[in-house]
Amino acid sequence: MILVYCNLYRVMAKQVKTSAPSRQYIPLFGKENYRWMLIGLAAILLGLLLMIGGKSKDPNVFDPSQVYSFRRITVAPILILAGLALEIVGIFKKPKVHKPQ
Repeated sequence: MILVYCNLYRVMAKQVKTSAPSRQYIPLFGKENYRWMLIGLAAILLGLLLMIGGKSKDPNVFDPSQVYSFRRITVAPILILAGLALEIVGIFKKPKVHKPQ
């Protein structure tokens, strides 16, 4: 038994590992995916920019028309959610595969 085990060990030691065949680089996202993601990022940034502001000239006076304006309460959150939806579309959209002619 010892001889058989030694012979198996010797055979296994002589095996040479070969490197894996080279793989062709395939990008994860296509050009159109990145375009959708950039549009979504721009929509998110625009929504955040629409939310900022509302500084009062006098800190002791509260002006609800500035704080609760339609732009800050309605338009900006809708733009941010639309931007997040565009990000999801950009991530999940399958890239177009060009077939060789």
